Amino acid sequence: MKYWILIFTALLLGWLGTASQMSADTDPNLHEPGQPHVARLSVQGAIGPAVTDYLLRAMQKAQEQGARAVVIQMDTPGGLDAATRDIIKAILASPLPVMTYVYPSGGRAASAGTYILYASHIAAMAPATTLGAATPIQIGGGQAPGQPPGQPSPSTPSDPDASGERDQSSTPQPATAMERKIINDAVAFIRGLADRHDRNADWAEAAVREAVSLTAAEALEQQVVDIVAIDLADLLQQADGREVQMERDRLVLVLSDLPVVAYDPDWRNEILAFITNPQFAYILLLMGIYGLILEGYNPGAMVPGVVGVISLLLALYALQLLPVNYAGLALIVVGSLLIVAEAMLPSFGILGMGGVVALVFGSVMLFDTDVPGLTVPTELIAAIGVVSALLMLGVVLAISKSLRIASTAIEQAMVGRIARVTDIAGEKVEVKVDGELWAATSHEPLQPGQLVQIVAQNGLRLEVKSALAPDSSDLDSSDLDSSDLNSSDLER
Repeated sequence: MKYWILIFTALLLGWLGTASQMSADTDPNLHEPGQPHVARLSVQGAIGPAVTDYLLRAMQKAQEQGARAVVIQMDTPGGLDAATRDIIKAILASPLPVMTYVYPSGGRAASAGTYILYASHIAAMAPATTLGAATPIQIGGGQAPGQPPGQPSPSTPSDPDASGERDQSSTPQPATAMERKIINDAVAFIRGLADRHDRNADWAEAAVREAVSLTAAEALEQQVVDIVAIDLADLLQQADGREVQMERDRLVLVLSDLPVVAYDPDWRNEILAFITNPQFAYILLLMGIYGLILEGYNPGAMVPGVVGVISLLLALYALQLLPVNYAGLALIVVGSLLIVAEAMLPSFGILGMGGVVALVFGSVMLFDTDVPGLTVPTELIAAIGVVSALLMLGVVLAISKSLRIASTAIEQAMVGRIARVTDIAGEKVEVKVDGELWAATSHEPLQPGQLVQIVAQNGLRLEVKSALAPDSSDLDSSDLDSSDLNSSDLER
């Protein structure tokens, strides 16, 4: 076990060293403080607590290092509502102009990414990128609210009528009061962002209500974004000289000839992203539960308890940052306990099967979101379910095998065993068997160190005879206590 701990520690230190080296290659600390520059931040994947922490700290660091603007290169399928709103608040209150750039080609700013794009002072896209589908995903689940299952979402918003308003009769309506509240809140939020930066508010509403999307060229044509740029240098060139709305006043961007400094995630953010990954948080949770249970059944083992406590604390930290369904969490805990209870209270598989079912259903329900990248893969859940089922089956088979073994009365458990005489005081004889000292009697003269066979057991007193008696040839060598024998005894 200690070798595995050393290997794991070495791999962790190596990984941290690599992460630190990667960050040092473009560390803003290497840039002379106070020198004007453009800070480049990068968001790849789902927007969660780790992304929020990274962006907020990097924007603050960029301001302290003398940046004149911040560029967020983004390629995201969406993210959590709370994390998205924290990022938007930071952008709106930022003293530096923030340009969100959907990059590279083939990338997207879906769902939460659309809100961030609308909140930015400059909204830009690379060719062959997309944005939109901003319906709250826990309500829509990939379908526009009120839309019949299987019907594809429209790719463009409803045509406005003569008064400039969209035809509301053709817009799918939320089915419940709660859905209407969430949708209307999202609509008001994104329309407010659109009005702040003079962008297309009607299309923004359609992106929420109808889950529509646009390509980069279409977004530029419909005044959803400000710039379509082939790379970062092209973006800075086109943005130079533009006037943007800051929190209190308007600002003219001066970006020509400014160097670009990358503010990559540091080791702290890398670890946070690793821990708050739903897949890893799920595994940590199971490791914590099983570790504590194994330590309870094997007091003093230390390793299961230490690993269990650390894993459980890390899992709880991650779960409080993620959208967790507590009914699913309770099912996982109950399922794990039922599987272990099968070994303690044999039910011939009833408790174990119930535990596996509870564990699988709890795993499916654990994370209360359908955001890509923020769920536990079905393959992982299936693997955990299969391993748990095999574990339960092994326990049942082991219990069944033990029940078929012929039982021996406890008062006769020592009969037939081989012991060694350790001391003789008159009629009192002391023998050692399996490392234990027993009081014994014998009808034969014995010598210290002599091997004897136990022929009867009366409570805590044994009756023995010489193992070299005429019938000693019938003894089974498996009865010998190897810890008390040496090679000379075996030769005799």
